[in-house]
Amino acid sequence: MENVILVDEFDNPLGEMEKMEAHRKGMLHRAFSVFIFNDKKELLIQQRSIEKYHSGGLWSNTCCSHPRIDEDLLSAGKRRLMEEMGFITDLEKKFSFVYRAELDNNLTEHELDHVLFGRFNKTANFNEKEVMNAKFISMDKLEEDINHNPMNYTAWFKIVFNKTKALI
Repeated sequence: MENVILVDEFDNPLGEMEKMEAHRKGMLHRAFSVFIFNDKKELLIQQRSIEKYHSGGLWSNTCCSHPRIDEDLLSAGKRRLMEEMGFITDLEKKFSFVYRAELDNNLTEHELDHVLFGRFNKTANFNEKEVMNAKFISMDKLEEDINHNPMNYTAWFKIVFNKTKALI
């Protein structure tokens, strides 16, 4: 069983709750999203495994998850980057945002999401239990595809994409 950290809109901890219960109840909790760019300013995106508890088969940012209790954001980002994508790189926190999205399987994402950026120029050796596919893509091509095929992308990724694009 994995717990998430419940927070207020200012990221003050309010307690913890089992992850699936928090998603069923739509409780605001701490999360992070990792965005990895190569030297050509292309973003490494992943297609989530069809076996994920929500948003399976959809394209999203490089990886995302929830920090563990007493785990700092950058360490959590590096841990999950290794677990999902098979590499570690330096990360830097860029911004945070709060969102709420109704998902499949009667789940709700209500997260204070901390966005972390990093650089990597090799091919990811992704974990096939977590990720179906991964590729680097230019932000312009990605924006065009999101606009034409929004149903192929996760809810949070569509929300944060434009703010992310403006920062690279």
